[in-house]
Amino acid sequence: MPLTNIDERLMNLEIKASFTEDLVEQLNQIIFRQQQQIDALLREVSQLRQQTPDGGSGGFQSLRDELPPHY
Repeated sequence: MPLTNIDERLMNLEIKASFTEDLVEQLNQIIFRQQQQIDALLREVSQLRQQTPDGGSGGFQSLRDELPPHY
């Protein structure tokens, strides 16, 4: 028995829905891993700020801001 137009359309929609579900799951996993990386980077930045003498509140100074020794 050949597929009717409605049956074919329904089958195509089910295939697309399946692919969409797989894509959403992959994207969720990527977002989860990226959030873990962001959290780790934030912890690392916090630790680095604690290691600076002024507690990280003063910001970084550029070497261009310092006067050369001959001035």
